[in-house]
Amino acid sequence: MKRLVKLQYNSPVVLTFALCSLGALLLGFATDGWTTEKLFSVYRCSLADALAYPRFVLHVLGHSGYSHYIGNMMMVLVVGPPLEEKYGSRSLFWAIFLTALVAGLVQWLFFPNTALLGASGIVFMMIVMSSLSGMKDGHIPITLILVLLLYVGGEIVDGVMLSDNVSQLTHIIGGVCGAFMGISMRR
Repeated sequence: MKRLVKLQYNSPVVLTFALCSLGALLLGFATDGWTTEKLFSVYRCSLADALAYPRFVLHVLGHSGYSHYIGNMMMVLVVGPPLEEKYGSRSLFWAIFLTALVAGLVQWLFFPNTALLGASGIVFMMIVMSSLSGMKDGHIPITLILVLLLYVGGEIVDGVMLSDNVSQLTHIIGGVCGAFMGISMRR
């Protein structure tokens, strides 16, 4: 007798995030970018615009194209499930939400002439949280120090040296949020 293989929705927050991001990408293709601009990007606009508030968070679901989406989701799908298992679905949901909100508000407040979209801030938050998960009382893991030096330090250098369409500040915000939430969730 053959056993049937059952699929398991093993990491509901991470999988739902990846599927919602895919839905936003497909919707963007179907609307020729209208939904990507109006729903899944954050930028300076009037607070009388009813869509301004959801955009503060929904921008993490938007991506400029398939390669942008894949680059972010591969990391989310690799790093996210162990975090969700360790900290729980509710905690990871709030970590994603708060990181998105902080990045969205910073973008809206300080960068009036640019738009922000994508999950790279969430990726950096998860990377730093993952590095913190091995922390024991009184000991700082060397992996955490290396992650901070290589990823966050690299983003600081890139932010000063490069002029590209990558928001290094969002990566740094994600890393700082990941450190803050990783430490606070350990308690």
